[in-house]
Amino acid sequence: MTDDFASLTQSVRRLIDATIRSEVGGNVAAEARAHVDRAVDLLSAELMPGSYGVRATADGRPTALGNVLIGARNAVAPPLVIHHEADGSVHTEFELGAAYEGPAGHVHGGVCALILDHVLAAPAHQPGKPAVTGTITVRYVRPTRLGRLRAQARVDRVEGAKTYVVGNIADAEGATVEASGVFIRPKRR
Repeated sequence: MTDDFASLTQSVRRLIDATIRSEVGGNVAAEARAHVDRAVDLLSAELMPGSYGVRATADGRPTALGNVLIGARNAVAPPLVIHHEADGSVHTEFELGAAYEGPAGHVHGGVCALILDHVLAAPAHQPGKPAVTGTITVRYVRPTRLGRLRAQARVDRVEGAKTYVVGNIADAEGATVEASGVFIRPKRR
């Protein structure tokens, strides 16, 4: 991805946040809409068919730039950066603002579940052996405030094609949401 698209995505993230929190009058909002519509027209001049999917980078690694949680071209993505530890556990630190709000000042529970589904899957994946979510159980310990958060996960056990993973989302005061999941390695066809 070029720096131009990284910068564009960051600007769109700022636009989403400003749109939610703005208190400007109707005339200013109408003028802003005209600018946004012009930007959409410019970007729509050359569109790929369908979704972005997974593509290879210049060095051959797969990348999912449109992914809702890690996609560097997806302005809705926080984006999460998953860090893999030597012991097999994973973690990510991120910030959620106005675009992720459910109850006032708090992250929507569905967003927490989405993040945990992704983070719990990370230690279950092995090179060349992807795993898919079989089940995920989410327990909301207390409300998750908007702001700086950390999610982490580790493999609890492996039984054949099933990998059992546990993890949580936490703020500075500790866990706000806990989850466990079963991730399955599909049979090769």
